[in-house]
Amino acid sequence: MVQLSRHHVEIDGRPLHVTLRRSARARRVQIRINPEPCSVTLVVPAHCASGLAWEFFDTHRGWIARRLARQAPLVPLRAGAEIPFAGEPHIIVHTPNMRGVVERRDGRIHVSGEAAHLGRRLEDWLKAEARQSLRAAATTHAAAFGKRPGRITVRDPKTRWGACTTAGNLSFSWRLILAPAAILDYVAAHEAAHLVEMNHSPAFWRLVRSRIDDTEAADRWLRDEGASLHRYRHEAGMPHPDNPPPADRA
Repeated sequence: MVQLSRHHVEIDGRPLHVTLRRSARARRVQIRINPEPCSVTLVVPAHCASGLAWEFFDTHRGWIARRLARQAPLVPLRAGAEIPFAGEPHIIVHTPNMRGVVERRDGRIHVSGEAAHLGRRLEDWLKAEARQSLRAAATTHAAAFGKRPGRITVRDPKTRWGACTTAGNLSFSWRLILAPAAILDYVAAHEAAHLVEMNHSPAFWRLVRSRIDDTEAADRWLRDEGASLHRYRHEAGMPHPDNPPPADRA
């Protein structure tokens, strides 16, 4: 059984989101730097006192600060910013009187409407594009395995790119639409293979490799570059150093 609680602290004057994850499987306190910027997970054994966990956290503040300093800065979804789409860089352009809501052409993503709502409007569009691409890819891979997925949804998880339930429902990170198309396709095939094998056995990997030529390269890209996909967000969802959330560690 896993129990989660959310906390907000500061390190070197920067707001930090801490998820305290109490797990019966954990044998010691651990700190994990999340792919999402300014976010860590404090993993705590089920019967460990919270005070001891926070003491461990405090003794590792320097290490956390150094790791966070290596993270690339957040990129707000605003006019003039550059974001990847299917792995290719695109410039965001505010085109207020455009007939459609969002249009992608010639290395630019045009967003209509009021500037104040550009970030949210663009993120909604990216999620819709991700949903369409992932549904098509997952359905195609599942059919090759003789399966049909249940509900397919996109979300914004911090640490997982996809998931498959025992009921056959698939969920994915919408941020995969920012990654190269081959990476999105790999994650779709990976989760579709779980419709047959709910494990990571040799049989499971044979299924995935029957659809994806180089799974090692895809895994390596996700490990080395995947965290960068969490940099992009509309400004309302970004932590602000001058107005951090209230501290709550207890």
